[in-house]
Amino acid sequence: MLPFLKSPPSRVFIVLALGFISLVAGTLAIGKTATDSGLADAVSRNARNWAQYMVANVTDLEPIALGERPSPASMAFFEGAKRSGQVFRYEIYSPAGYSQFVMDRDRIALVDGPEFNPDAARAGKTGQPILEAMDGTGPEFPSYFGRAYIPVTVDGRPIAIVAASIDATEQRAIADKALSQVFITLFLLMAISGGVPGLALYFRTKQKQQADRRIRFLAHHDALTGLANRAQLIDELTAALAGLAANGDGLAVHFLDIDHFKGVNDNLGHDGGDFLLQTIAERLRAATRPGDVVSRLGGDEFVLMQTGVSSKEQVEEFTHRLTSAIAQPIRFKEQEIIATVSVGVALAPADGTTPERLLKSADLALYKSKSDGRNCVRFFTPDMDVELLKRITLERAIRDAVAHDGFELHFQPLFEVSNRRLLGFEALLRLRGADGVFIPPMTLIPIAEEIRLIDRISAWVLKEACRTAATWPDHLTVAVNLSPSQFATGSISELVATTLGETGLAAHRLELEITETLLLGNSVATLAELAKLKAMGVVIVMDDFGTGYSSLSYLWRFPFDKIKIDRSFVQGLGESGRNAETVIKTIIALGRELDMNVIVEGVETAKQAAFLDAADGDQVQGFYFGHPVPASEVAAEILAHRPRRDEGVVPGLTRAK
Repeated sequence: MLPFLKSPPSRVFIVLALGFISLVAGTLAIGKTATDSGLADAVSRNARNWAQYMVANVTDLEPIALGERPSPASMAFFEGAKRSGQVFRYEIYSPAGYSQFVMDRDRIALVDGPEFNPDAARAGKTGQPILEAMDGTGPEFPSYFGRAYIPVTVDGRPIAIVAASIDATEQRAIADKALSQVFITLFLLMAISGGVPGLALYFRTKQKQQADRRIRFLAHHDALTGLANRAQLIDELTAALAGLAANGDGLAVHFLDIDHFKGVNDNLGHDGGDFLLQTIAERLRAATRPGDVVSRLGGDEFVLMQTGVSSKEQVEEFTHRLTSAIAQPIRFKEQEIIATVSVGVALAPADGTTPERLLKSADLALYKSKSDGRNCVRFFTPDMDVELLKRITLERAIRDAVAHDGFELHFQPLFEVSNRRLLGFEALLRLRGADGVFIPPMTLIPIAEEIRLIDRISAWVLKEACRTAATWPDHLTVAVNLSPSQFATGSISELVATTLGETGLAAHRLELEITETLLLGNSVATLAELAKLKAMGVVIVMDDFGTGYSSLSYLWRFPFDKIKIDRSFVQGLGESGRNAETVIKTIIALGRELDMNVIVEGVETAKQAAFLDAADGDQVQGFYFGHPVPASEVAAEILAHRPRRDEGVVPGLTRAK
């Protein structure tokens, strides 16, 4: 041993130097391994994306996997992919793993002699993608490349294996250069600071950089799904719109809303809802192409920017691919979720030249999609702006009326057919628009239901109708229409009992009209509530009889007191031979057999009234006998039709026999 090595300081120096060198070498090895691993993951994912891009654009994969020549459209796709420069090879294999087609730098053709590929066969057997990154071993391969084998299935049946290989030589060179620069800098810092403090500083810096990157990421991305957020979407739309004039292409904005998402949260909890959102986000990513942007705006709303648009047909095909991908069953724990979406689409530049205008146009189209029944696609049209303004104005009027008691009740008289005796009135909801004209009920009621105010409105109608009727003579009744949502949200029988108690109206003087739509839902619970109402003495009426699918089936399941024939039958008298007349007479006869009064509504002419006289009808309602009037004019109606002493009126309900 050399003399200078015997001194303790020298030994300490050597130990520290060796430790320093070992630390640097170890850090370099770890960094190299981590960089290679990260690069391999990125390269293999890129290869997977290109393979999925081929799956999305080549529609005849199954015939090609059986050895048939690709279609002209598929050949055009392969020509375009070949020119892109990133994919140096596309391959299509049979489900068993035998090569059938290849696209590389030299050819685009079927394989002369199919060769077995164990990786392709494994992907087809397991149904799972196989991703890899590797060094090239021959002149036909780049020095570093990624490859992905993706199994393609239809209805659970494998039809083909597609493989994409991408050249990642340049990416690796960049990564190696960056790694070298980092470690040269690190070595100098460690040498200057004494090793360990410098290394600690480096790692603290790296942690801070990672935290900063995370903060920057969350500033532009949705935390749950990792998709772009609204701010990032606006930036991407702004850039894409600025480039429209240069490239000559258009773009489309797809606004998607998950149908009945609240039900998923209610049934499966927020974990189930989050899982559904994350799954749909992944499916949207997989369905898009490079250059497209997928974003989540919050809740269950997604927006997708489709670039390179050349025609509306192209957009329709793309939207169909999106909705089909989302509609595939989703497994969450032991539950299967079938999700559908409503979609609104706006095209640029026709439907907007700014991000805000495009998003508004797509949102209007989405509203149209939902109002048309959901699970459909609608494109923006200029008239939607007008419809939106009308809708907003009407919603505001309804909310204001609920808050400030702005509704009115009008009452339409109901008569006995045989002697034209006044039996009572039907309470009808009215709301004046800004111009003073009443808003049509067919417009008012559906919107009140959509904005979830119908329960409060219906409760007001019930109470106001009973309060008003309590001031009439005891033999007159009042009819009130019930909303299906009143049965879904609570006990309607309790509300009716409370209202009758507060207003002092006798139960037999209240008639509650329901439609078949109510019974088509939870009919067991609904029939139970109706039984409670009937036990109170309230009269139960089936409204719009004859317009549904199974009205007759409910007549024997529940003892209705009255049947109200829909006005469409009266309007059809004389227009289609004797069909409408026969139906009305048959329903009247059926009512007598079941001991139920039959009301015919919509009678507007003397001829129609004469027909009901001849048909021996029970009760009648319509403009011919009386228009709806405000509560202040009901007293005059009652006086005009008060019975004479010689008619022998008996208070309560009577029927014509």
